[in-house]
Amino acid sequence: MQLWLQWWSVVAPLRQSCRDKRTFLWLCTALAGFCVRPDLLGVSSTVRALGLAARCYDRLLDFFHSPAIEPDTLSRLWTTLALQRFSPYRLGGRLVLLGNGIKIPKSGRKMPAVKRLHQASENNTKPEFIMGHSVQVVSVLVAAAGSFLAVPLSGRIHEGVKFSNRDHRTLPQKFCTLADSLGIAEPFVMIADAYYACAAVANWALARGCALISRLRRNAVAFEPCARPIGPRRRGRPRLYGRKIKLRALFDASTDLWQEVASPVYGERGVTVRFLSRDLLWRPLRRLVRFVLVDHPTRGRCIFFSTDLTLSAVDIISGYGLRFKIELSFKQALRVLGAYSYHFWMRGMKRISRNSGTQHMHRQTDRYRAAVRRKLCAYDRHIQVGLIAQGLLQYLAASHAQLVWSSFGSWLRTIRPGVCPSELVTGIALRNTLPNFLLNSSAASIFTKFLRDNIDPDHARPLRLSG
Repeated sequence: MQLWLQWWSVVAPLRQSCRDKRTFLWLCTALAGFCVRPDLLGVSSTVRALGLAARCYDRLLDFFHSPAIEPDTLSRLWTTLALQRFSPYRLGGRLVLLGNGIKIPKSGRKMPAVKRLHQASENNTKPEFIMGHSVQVVSVLVAAAGSFLAVPLSGRIHEGVKFSNRDHRTLPQKFCTLADSLGIAEPFVMIADAYYACAAVANWALARGCALISRLRRNAVAFEPCARPIGPRRRGRPRLYGRKIKLRALFDASTDLWQEVASPVYGERGVTVRFLSRDLLWRPLRRLVRFVLVDHPTRGRCIFFSTDLTLSAVDIISGYGLRFKIELSFKQALRVLGAYSYHFWMRGMKRISRNSGTQHMHRQTDRYRAAVRRKLCAYDRHIQVGLIAQGLLQYLAASHAQLVWSSFGSWLRTIRPGVCPSELVTGIALRNTLPNFLLNSSAASIFTKFLRDNIDPDHARPLRLSG
């Protein structure tokens, strides 16, 4: 029961994002369902996991489609809570945010924003093209029990539908808008993969006093600063760029310029890497950028860059080495919580064909456009609630690990002291203690009473004592 009381202490402040009390109670129900459900078969999984009556299925569908709770308001409030409850990891005294995109397969022929997506991956088991939703996610990197976690803050569908033919925003620009919507006032370091190594994201970060760390492609080039000419100044604009440098050519530069250091990458021991740091002009920004070339004995050669010239090369390497934590976060959201397992179809939608692209709405009726917006908000609301539920499990695992293990009530071969339990273990612990929470809780009486009123004892055998 104590585990659920800690869960409630984080959920209760989310009341500010809801217009009324009933909306908040259904939000709590959805969050509890994400945390304890053993299968990922949509909204019906929440009904089965909590033992709710059949009428609650339609109520939950209404909640995800209701405008009574705005996804942006919910994500801002959750961001504030996450920064207060966790211990954010800092690089150069600043928060570290992780950004990336994920492609979710969807086979619905009447689902807005479903389009043909290309998967650029070295994994040969993935198909090159899929039909699905393209989601961009921002997470915050936190330290927990000698390890690190990528706590998701917000995720949105940014591709597949265009409501205006004048909308020429790119995915990196929409990603910047998503990060701005979180309302983070203090400066931070954004770490993202090579897709976001562009002028749009870099200029956005610099304009806010933040920094961008990313990876460049092998064919990237830079320029030496142009030396100021001696003597009287000539007419015209002073020359900015000096000698052009192909960055990959620096790997064959003199070995005297390279340095060796024990690998600062998280989890690597007994590995020595070679690196070269140069401050050069990057044409997309028209300013100096710190380039770090790394020669790894097993991972090969990589080129990183940072818009913050005060960060050392070791900090840049170690920071980018932690970017993979958001990939692990995606895996847990997909396979454990089902944050992207929504099946909301739009009955009045025109069927899309296989391998179709972006759906253009500027020639559709206002009623049809409003229906598409409503469905997209339902998807975003489902994703946001699922990501918050994942953050709740991470908070319990990081702050109350002993309580989680004592409530786990099962066996694992890989239980290691001092290591945070996974989202799967924390979810099982919450599932085991749910009956006692419903029966004995007084601190969360408003929520437990709501659940008891909606539980069907005939369909919830483990919860009959609390009914």
